[in-house]
Amino acid sequence: MQLLKIALKNLKRRMTRTLLTIAGVTTASVVFISLLGFQKGYREALFRDVDKMGYQVLVTAKGCPYEAATLMLKGGAGLRYMEEDIYNKLVSDERIDKITSSLIQVVYDPDKNEGRGGYIMILGVERSMLPLKPWMKFKSGGWFSSDTSREVIMGYEVAELEQRLTGDKFFITGVEGDFTVAGILERTGTHDDGTIFMPLHAVQSLFKLDKKLTGVGVKLKDVSMIPDFEESLYNVPAIQVISMAQVKGTILGLIQSAQVMITAVAVIAVVVAVFGIVNTLLMSVMERTKEFGMFKSVGASGRHIFTLIIYETLLICIVAVFSGNLLVYLGAKGVEGVIRSILPYAPYGNLVVLTPDIMLTSMLGAIFIGILSGIYPALRASRLRPVEAIKRED
Repeated sequence: MQLLKIALKNLKRRMTRTLLTIAGVTTASVVFISLLGFQKGYREALFRDVDKMGYQVLVTAKGCPYEAATLMLKGGAGLRYMEEDIYNKLVSDERIDKITSSLIQVVYDPDKNEGRGGYIMILGVERSMLPLKPWMKFKSGGWFSSDTSREVIMGYEVAELEQRLTGDKFFITGVEGDFTVAGILERTGTHDDGTIFMPLHAVQSLFKLDKKLTGVGVKLKDVSMIPDFEESLYNVPAIQVISMAQVKGTILGLIQSAQVMITAVAVIAVVVAVFGIVNTLLMSVMERTKEFGMFKSVGASGRHIFTLIIYETLLICIVAVFSGNLLVYLGAKGVEGVIRSILPYAPYGNLVVLTPDIMLTSMLGAIFIGILSGIYPALRASRLRPVEAIKRED
């Protein structure tokens, strides 16, 4: 305990250097914790979006499977279209429990994002979507008055962003006339929060996409029928069938690939922190040579000196990792904002998640870094001979 007090006093005595070292280690800690939190949060958010699609199988136009995965996550967003006849044929399939069709249209709005411009996603839907998503509740208003009405239903976040209430008028860039807000949905924590819904036939008419669809969502009576259902549609031209299992497999593959890069960045951050601490401690040892000589001359052993340096290192690392956890906790929303600006198809929900296991990992990592960084400087200090140390010139 006495050595711990001495270590604390030594760090306070060289406050500027101590603070700079803590700042360096804190930066590395923030990078490390943010990457762990992002890896966990991003994966959970993606799977949550997939699980809340409401259907087990998505039928889309043929294309790249990675595009199809994105298509599913964004509720059918994409540039490829298929004929409405596909839906009409599927409706009669006895294996299907629930089915719904959708059509996406993306509109560029130059006034969005404080004048920087951005895209508005409009999803044409039918009432058959609601049984597939029983968790979707109306905060106010209700469903469209007809299948061709000039009305919109807004997701929670869109309504907040556009500052619209039920009954208000809404304008879509490039489309003549206005639309009435028929309803506003409660927050779901999925892509639906950022979506503007319109009647399917109204979207087809407004954007000259008569009898075109971007997706057909299907829920089968029995999950075990999925392989047979996919196989039966395999030879149908111009379409592909994507199951939830396929999408999750694609996501896992992408996450595992990204995990290698994330790990590499985290390792670099740790290595930089280690070198910074070692450099600081070595300078401290060189400056305190006479001081260590005096310690030994009054009875301190090499083990005492070694322990003193390790204590100083651990104190720096523990303070730094606490600061790092606090900064990540306070700045998580800012980090998410940056991620969403870089990744336009980022899932909804928290992208950076701080859990007890991540915080515990960072703490254990700080202790490991402290011990690793302090070993060489501590050994060097502990091996100093008292007489030589006292006689050595500064």
